[in-house]
Amino acid sequence: MGKMVQCVKLGQEAEGLDKPPFKGPLGARVFDNVSKAAWKMWLEHSKMLINEFRLDLMSEHGQRIWMSECEKYFFGEGATLPPDFKPEEPK
Repeated sequence: MGKMVQCVKLGQEAEGLDKPPFKGPLGARVFDNVSKAAWKMWLEHSKMLINEFRLDLMSEHGQRIWMSECEKYFFGEGATLPPDFKPEEPK
């Protein structure tokens, strides 16, 4: 088991990430405060954002939006859904 963190998303102590998910201050902040389980939740949420906003993560603009949404998801007002998002109906 890896290091334990007080996860800001789950509100409890849980296993942390093995390494920072990306460089910079936000990557360090995520590493210190986000659990593996919460990071997995973010990855699922970010897939929806990438698809709905048609984000190109190779572009600086797309990366900026993705990072901003990541910061809001963990440390701000939380996850927001795109205005036209309609979840899939269960089969």
